[in-house]
Amino acid sequence: MEESKYKTTIGLEIHAELKTQTKMFCDSKNDPDEKTPNINICPVCTAQPGTLPVINKEAVKNVIKVGVAVGGEIATFTEFDRKNYFYPDIPKGYQISQYKYPIVKGGSILGFELTRIHLEEDTARSTHDKGEHSLVDFNRAGIPLMELVTEPVIHSPVEAGRFARELQLLLRTLGVSDANMEKGEMRVEANISVSKTDRLGTKVEVKNLNSFKVVEKAIQYEVERHIKALESGEELVQETRGWDEAKQKTFSQRIKETSEDYRYFPDPDLPKLRLDEVPEFDIEKIKSGLPELPWEKRERYINIYNIKKEDADVYVVYPVYGKFFDSVYEALENKKDAQLASNYITSDLFGYFKDLGVPDNLSISAIDFADLIKIVSSGDVSSRGAKDILKIMLDKGGAPMDIAKENNLLQMKDEGAIKEIVESLIRDNSGVVEEYKKGKETALKFLMGQGMKATKGSADPQMLEKLLKELIGQ
Repeated sequence: MEESKYKTTIGLEIHAELKTQTKMFCDSKNDPDEKTPNINICPVCTAQPGTLPVINKEAVKNVIKVGVAVGGEIATFTEFDRKNYFYPDIPKGYQISQYKYPIVKGGSILGFELTRIHLEEDTARSTHDKGEHSLVDFNRAGIPLMELVTEPVIHSPVEAGRFARELQLLLRTLGVSDANMEKGEMRVEANISVSKTDRLGTKVEVKNLNSFKVVEKAIQYEVERHIKALESGEELVQETRGWDEAKQKTFSQRIKETSEDYRYFPDPDLPKLRLDEVPEFDIEKIKSGLPELPWEKRERYINIYNIKKEDADVYVVYPVYGKFFDSVYEALENKKDAQLASNYITSDLFGYFKDLGVPDNLSISAIDFADLIKIVSSGDVSSRGAKDILKIMLDKGGAPMDIAKENNLLQMKDEGAIKEIVESLIRDNSGVVEEYKKGKETALKFLMGQGMKATKGSADPQMLEKLLKELIGQ
């Protein structure tokens, strides 16, 4: 089965619950962390007779923010539609969504073009692990739900995963959604087709993918399933499938619906919206209020601060470390030490907090950290010594130079004292010295190690190596 002979085409539909105080069409609390079922409900979100929905202005504004960030076209006119289908978690027998007039058209993320971004309400949550019956929790019913649809321009599982991760970063950066996939606040659906030509093959949708790894695994499984079917002459069916994590495979759920099956029509209970007439939706005002976006931040770290892409990714994904690096950079006397500082932040500092969880704030002063980088860069302390100093700074606090002096971590730079140690090493290790003279480089490493051991790691390694070579050469 050779994948290179086939063209894979993927379009993503991603739903994200928006962070608002109340639900989309009523004043029930929007609280994704509520554990007690059926607490945050009211006659509107449970579809009691005679109730009328009211549009949540903040939810609309949040979608506009996303649209502006991705460079999409913001509608001047929009409306809500009824999407008709029956399921126990849809109390009205229809979902309020948007069809013909979405809030956002176009735009792109990571170069992948978007079709639309629209707003709808979430469904209730069904659980099926209570014996022979199912339970429905209406706390989630009516929560504002943003749906983003890409063009069919993604061509691999890795690209799909990368796109979904970047969208999650964007939503969190804008503060419009926590987009926690484990909580169901962000769900991915992938439309996949495989063919030998540029024409699309049979399209299959895999729904409710709840982690980035699952997104990639499910798409890869479908690609392989499609290719196997095409090579064996088996007919593929346009359908909706789910992902079975235990079996690591997709399974058929139902024949895929088309938009005609949903019988969309404008919701008569909700007013049409002229977005350009609402002051809070002023596009230029929203644009000027946007924070630094993930791709802008990544570009700044790489192109302006000249640090590694891997480090930049850490700062984009974990803003607390990004803010700390920014403060350290400002405090550095020599800006050329930026990558050195970044090395200690993304390895030692990140590693210190790894088992403790991502902190809200780092328990260390950016100025003290910059001072630590200064004495490392100047050679006053070794890399090993710097790690020990940083650990003490995190555990107990203190200025790095004071800690270095108190713990004998300053590097020995007295050439006369180091020369005496080198002479002693040569006398006590004559066999190793002879091996080095014969060209065995590991012999020098052994002598270096003995020298560092003799000085308790305080000798300047460059001076130690220089004197070893000079005195052995004599």
